[in-house]
Amino acid sequence: MKQTTLCYIEQDGCYLMLHRVKKKNDVNQDKWIGIGGHFEEGESPEECLLREAKEAGLDAICLTEHFNTLQFDEVYGYLMEKCKREGDTLVTTEGLRVFTGMETDIAEGGHVLCTGKPEEILELNHKLEPYKEKKYFLPFEKLMNLFSEYAVIVGAGHPYREGGHIPELPMEQLKRFHFLDLNGKDIAIKPKETKEKVLALGECLGIPVVSGSDTHQAIQYGCVRTCMEREVNTVKELYQELLFGKYQVCTSEYAAFQVKAAGLLKKALKEIHAAGGDYVSVLVSQESV
Repeated sequence: MKQTTLCYIEQDGCYLMLHRVKKKNDVNQDKWIGIGGHFEEGESPEECLLREAKEAGLDAICLTEHFNTLQFDEVYGYLMEKCKREGDTLVTTEGLRVFTGMETDIAEGGHVLCTGKPEEILELNHKLEPYKEKKYFLPFEKLMNLFSEYAVIVGAGHPYREGGHIPELPMEQLKRFHFLDLNGKDIAIKPKETKEKVLALGECLGIPVVSGSDTHQAIQYGCVRTCMEREVNTVKELYQELLFGKYQVCTSEYAAFQVKAAGLLKKALKEIHAAGGDYVSVLVSQESV
């Protein structure tokens, strides 16, 4: 018996369904089903998410949780306890390699990504504790001064998304970035415009442009991928591969669908929470298939 999560997304009297025709040896072959996934016996929600990343065809992920997320310590502590350490990375029992990181808001408006050793990410997060409310967000220059004390690589998350002002920063500050994020959500919505703007900024700054799926729901895994020429397990090696251009950015042919479905699911979960419901129990409710 398998455990499964089921989520039916309704809008204007219509339901979002998936037609299962691609996966080999699929028990749901040719069926129309709701968005969801399955839990293995005894599996936690965290383990489920990591396994589903591996099943989506990914060998590694950069986990950049929002810096002011509740239970940030618990999530990363759990991974450090359950995963095997290889270099700077954590490796799950299924073989998924996890580079740990963080996504931080800045006072000017925008999100700054960093990737580093798990211990350093946790220490940085603790140092940012006084600045986790919007009115206390650090200006970019001060945040970068803090990051410069650690062996982390820093990137601009979705730099041209509405509400952000990263491209308007002074040039001497922009040049402190190590990479730019070609974001899956933005590519799905405005593919041509997003690629042109981000690639042009990367060329101007002389820094790599890599993909970020911006996954908040498992269905979005792999909508964009950074395909490396070789496997690495340290942040230094990762950055060297990016600098030498030994990678390709790949976009799923289903990226637009993945992003839209994930967005609808996120909206539905927020509405459940706003109505006083427990959206976590909705995600992890178990049914036999």
